[in-house]
Amino acid sequence: MARTVDPVGRHLALKLGKKPARPGAVKFKFANFLFKPKLPTPPKVFGHEGLIGANWEVLGNDHYGDCVWAGAAHETMLWNKEAARTVTFSNDSVLKDYSAVTGFNPNDPNTDQGTDMQVAASYRRKTGVLDAHGKRHKVIAYLALAAGNADQLALAMYLFGAAGIGIKFPNTAMDQFNAGKPWDVTKNAKIEGGHYIPGVGRDAKGNFVIVTWGKIQLMTPRFYTKYCDEVVVYVSQEALTTSGKTLEGFDLAQLRTDLNALG
Repeated sequence: MARTVDPVGRHLALKLGKKPARPGAVKFKFANFLFKPKLPTPPKVFGHEGLIGANWEVLGNDHYGDCVWAGAAHETMLWNKEAARTVTFSNDSVLKDYSAVTGFNPNDPNTDQGTDMQVAASYRRKTGVLDAHGKRHKVIAYLALAAGNADQLALAMYLFGAAGIGIKFPNTAMDQFNAGKPWDVTKNAKIEGGHYIPGVGRDAKGNFVIVTWGKIQLMTPRFYTKYCDEVVVYVSQEALTTSGKTLEGFDLAQLRTDLNALG
């Protein structure tokens, strides 16, 4: 468990909650797309996190190790907002999925053991995550990126709107979070556990834009390279506008063709 301080100096608990990476657990590889001649080069600055503003919400990750599920909710919120729809999640809806997959019981602290990213991704494809109004939201597919490869991450976030990043969380990152500074590599850092964060864009200084504990946080590429141990990009039909494409003009129909060819 990591700890932070609120504006009046009270200590608040913030949880992590990603289980250790299992290399090769996600069989479908994003790298299979990297030789496609029509892939765009991401611009220096991109991302649509401003569509959500300050309304991300923590979704239980201040009390429980449900970061994988809070992140899934944040990704789903963003995809739908990109398509001019508003989807909301509650602590209860997010924790229901955490319970369904892991056996978590809020009345038994011993059951709060975090989530395997591949298991969660499979659940998101087959069952879908539950929103505050009882509707489930599925992804079409999910693909593994090379952990720590900053170029792959930028391309995946640009094409698909978000990527699910798993990191080994250093204690120094909490100090940087408290201070409103980007996550960066520092000396004498100690790993506190695993954490899941949606990556959603890149700023003018080259920092990756991520969402954690209900806030926007910046992360340097070298932090990502050092601490990322797994990363997955999801294909969501909910990100499509009325034209059938993403805001960046990505064509899902063509992606389906490519996925079938790879399979």
